[in-house]
Amino acid sequence: MAVEIALHYEEKGAGNPLVLLHGNGEDGSYFKSQIEFFSESYRVIAVDTRGHGRSPRGDAPFTIAQFAEDLAGFMDGLGLRRAIILGFSDGANIAMRFALNCPERVRALVLNGGNLDPSGIKRSVQVPIELGYRLTKNFAKRSAEAKRHMELLGLMVNEPNIKPEELGAIRAPTLVLAGTRDMVKESHTRLIARSIPGAKLSIIEGDHFIAGKKPERFNVAVGEFLKEIEENC
Repeated sequence: MAVEIALHYEEKGAGNPLVLLHGNGEDGSYFKSQIEFFSESYRVIAVDTRGHGRSPRGDAPFTIAQFAEDLAGFMDGLGLRRAIILGFSDGANIAMRFALNCPERVRALVLNGGNLDPSGIKRSVQVPIELGYRLTKNFAKRSAEAKRHMELLGLMVNEPNIKPEELGAIRAPTLVLAGTRDMVKESHTRLIARSIPGAKLSIIEGDHFIAGKKPERFNVAVGEFLKEIEENC
C-alpha cells in the first residue's frame, strides 16, 4: 500500500481558495505572476505535484490519476472543501481528472494547454518526447536520474487518457485557454472546450507558456472569467 505524502506548496492572499497546478517537470514557481496578481482577491495556493519541485516522489504510481488523488488528499489536509482549480499543461490534465472524480469540490476550472491524450500534441513536439522516453527507459534501471526523466516523459507518452465524452459530466464553470502557437493542436483545445458544457474558450497570442511569457494578457482573461463567476454566485 502506497504511503501518502505531504506535497510542498506556497500560498499568498486571503479569500476563496484558488489552487494552481503546474506542468510537467516544473513546480509552483511557474505561476509567480499569477500568485502576485490573484492574491489580491483570492487565497492562492501553488502546489508542487508529486515528484516535482520540493514534493517527494513517494512510491505510488506516477500517473495523472494518482496526481488527482493526491490533490484530493492535499485539499483535505488544508481543510479545503471546494476550490477554483487552475491547471497548466499536465496540471490542466490533473484538474480535468479531479473535476471528474470530485465534482463537488470544484468551484470553477481554468484549463490552460491541457490535452485529453497524447494525440492532442503536435507531432513535431511529440516525436522527440517519444524518442527520449525510449532512450531513458533503457538506462532507468542503472541511473536514478534516467528513471526520473523516464517517468516525466512517460506522462507525456502514455498519459492522459480522458475521453471527450467524459467531459460532458463536468458542471463547474470552465475557461479553456491556449496559445496561438501552442504545442497542443488548436483543434484539440477546441474539442476540450466544446465537450465541457458551457465552457468558454480563449486563444491568446503566444506559445504553450502564455501564463509565464504573457502574464498580463493571461491574467486579464482569467480575471474576467473569475469576476463573472463571482457575480453569478
